[in-house]
Amino acid sequence: MSLALRRAPRMRVADFIAMIRDRPDEERWELLDGEAVLMAPPGERHQQIVMNLGRQLATLAEKLGCRALPGLGLRNDFIDDYAPIPDLVVRCGPLLPDGYARDPLIVAEVLSPSTMNNDRGRKAAFYQGLQTLRAYLIVYQDEARVEVCSRGNGPDWSLRVLGRDDTIPLPDLGGEIPVAALYHGLPL
Repeated sequence: MSLALRRAPRMRVADFIAMIRDRPDEERWELLDGEAVLMAPPGERHQQIVMNLGRQLATLAEKLGCRALPGLGLRNDFIDDYAPIPDLVVRCGPLLPDGYARDPLIVAEVLSPSTMNNDRGRKAAFYQGLQTLRAYLIVYQDEARVEVCSRGNGPDWSLRVLGRDDTIPLPDLGGEIPVAALYHGLPL
């Protein structure tokens, strides 16, 4: 005898947004492959790296009239079952009517052990499918290491792995960020 399991249908972005609309602000939800996922609160080390990077990105972004924002969701009009929330998003243009951008310039994820495979896998593929995205930064918590996925004017992405003494080139923001600045105030 065989037994067939019925899988719940994939949730669509519109249904997901309706579901989380009345959730408390302190809850952070992502839609990953059609499944609503409640995110665990990040650790203090993770948050310190996010804040350090956010300050550096904000300084560069503001010169261009752009913003570096934590906790902003992303959407792609061609993918209706995925709405992740990266650690930081740099975007330009008018303020959003909701918490979801379709036009990020830079996205950054600080790796956590529980999300590392997704951040370097499915999320990376989703982010790289966003037409406006110029760079995706993957920042390690336990070592001074940043992976920079970037593209020029064409469709091809390049990867650079940077260490403590390197700088992160961000030509679309007209500057660079020292890798060491991301770990300011933290022991390595």
